[in-house]
Amino acid sequence: MLRVRVLRLDADLALPSYARAGDAGADLVARESAMLLPGGGRALIPTGIALALPPGTAGFVQPRSGLALRHGVTCLNTPGLIDSGYRDELRVLLVNLDPETPFEVKRGDRIAQLVIQRVEHADFEVVDSLDESERGLGGFGSTGR
Repeated sequence: MLRVRVLRLDADLALPSYARAGDAGADLVARESAMLLPGGGRALIPTGIALALPPGTAGFVQPRSGLALRHGVTCLNTPGLIDSGYRDELRVLLVNLDPETPFEVKRGDRIAQLVIQRVEHADFEVVDSLDESERGLGGFGSTGR
């Protein structure tokens, strides 16, 4: 199990937690309330925590599927990348994509999920050509509908 140090900036809020055994994402909660206006209203919501991710790991903030399905609320800049050296409060950029209905974020609401993964650093090497692959140069839409 990976140990992650958490600085609690608001003692009344829940720490990140996994809803079920085996879940990949730990729920993040809102430290402040906000109103997301319909048709693209957005807000940067603080979570009340700061992390010290171990070197060789990164955090990825992902949307909650229930918010997206039921309310059209998702995260912008998804996944939001948290580098291991970042020490400030985690904040989640939410957007309301519902065309008509505003959405109220309430303090303590579960607003996003945090997935922590091991990451590699690459040594980028300039070459004259790349080896061939089955996919080749096929990009966007190249595999059909």
